[in-house]
Amino acid sequence: MQQPRESQEIPPGCPAHGNVQMYGPSFGADPDSHYAQLRSFGLSAPVDIAPGVQAELVTSYDAALYVLQNPASFVRDSRRWNALSEGRVPADSPALPMMGYRPNALFSDGAAHARLRRAVTDSLATVNEHQLIRQTQQSANYLISQFSTDIRGRAELMAEYAQPLPLLVFSDLFGCPPEIGDRVIAGISGIFEGTPGADEVLGGALTELIALKRRRPTADLTTRLMEHPAQLTDEEVLHQLVTLLSGGTAPLAAAIGTSSALYLGEEWQVGLPVEDAVSQTLWNYAPIANYAAHYPTHDFELGGRVIRANDPVLISFAAANTDPKLTEHREQLSAKAHLAFGAGPHACPAKDPAFMIAVTAVETLLNQLPDVEMRVPFKALTWAPSPWSRTLVTLPIRFTPRAVPQGAEPAGSNAGQAQQQTAATSPSNAGPSRTNAGVPSQPKGGLFSRFLAWTRGE
Repeated sequence: MQQPRESQEIPPGCPAHGNVQMYGPSFGADPDSHYAQLRSFGLSAPVDIAPGVQAELVTSYDAALYVLQNPASFVRDSRRWNALSEGRVPADSPALPMMGYRPNALFSDGAAHARLRRAVTDSLATVNEHQLIRQTQQSANYLISQFSTDIRGRAELMAEYAQPLPLLVFSDLFGCPPEIGDRVIAGISGIFEGTPGADEVLGGALTELIALKRRRPTADLTTRLMEHPAQLTDEEVLHQLVTLLSGGTAPLAAAIGTSSALYLGEEWQVGLPVEDAVSQTLWNYAPIANYAAHYPTHDFELGGRVIRANDPVLISFAAANTDPKLTEHREQLSAKAHLAFGAGPHACPAKDPAFMIAVTAVETLLNQLPDVEMRVPFKALTWAPSPWSRTLVTLPIRFTPRAVPQGAEPAGSNAGQAQQQTAATSPSNAGPSRTNAGVPSQPKGGLFSRFLAWTRGE
């Protein structure tokens, strides 16, 4: 196979000579054109998934299924990664947090994977469907209450609703007390935002949570993982919780935001259910766009391209779902035949709860703010320039403001903004503070503390 010329001679993204760059503003502005370009290579294509990090990206639906469903030939343990073991991956690469090995089900194979996955799936199976819907509705109602009295009748739905909602639901499912829940949310949010020290914040909070559940087990997901017959160590429990958080919260936020935008968009057919908007999001705007690194156990040929053993093969869920060869007969497929949740032994173990949370979040928004609409057309919305996810940067909405509760400051007023800022930066305490006039102010603490205080009517 002919080798590409030296990188300085290669026009960026030229199909005949070099890798396609899958990051930065150009990719974020128009990922679909990049996927169309990648298809000119065949079933897969050579890409730079981050500066200095090369991989083979599978863009064909059938080829993606082949890789995902053949764990004997394509393993997930990234300690096999050639470039990483040879020191060719930059130490500060943004690809490392996404592709580097962690002792969890996602990066395990064989018996080790089966043991960890069974603990996760069995624990998730104990989550009551009706309780999950109530938790999602309660979290949604709280967040809506925080911006719906804005005197301007405006909000930014990604930052104020879609992104924090899954964090509240998961903190509740994990059985976090207020202060630990605050740190869990701060830690996982910081990891996605690239905040220094966020890993340590999240690890410390989860370690404390596990120690608490050892002393006082309760009916929550953390306790169920710890009590599972697989007998996970505390470190293993921690890493499975991190996997659930990272694999559940950001993709769910993307799904909620995009589904809301589709439903409110100018091209949406009135009368179609919210479920259709979520399904369309999973098909056409896969929240996890390019991920699931596999490492071939031997050299192999895919559609005429030869790929070396232990070189990373990533799956483009976004490109596979929109494969032109698939779309010709997609109406004949099951609505769940998309690859947004993966496939094979590593498919998302929480796909049904995730779909339910997304649908409930959008329905609650529409029920609480019946005249909500977007302030810009769907086609004018901006997507994050990340290769890993397809998520909106912002989703500006408008609505008729709700009446302000007696004695409270309306959102959007100077006093209300100052009050919210104080609440966001103050340390946790047992309950709400009071203004000089005797009116309850926002309770102190982080997002989860404030949510729990709101549920108690404080």
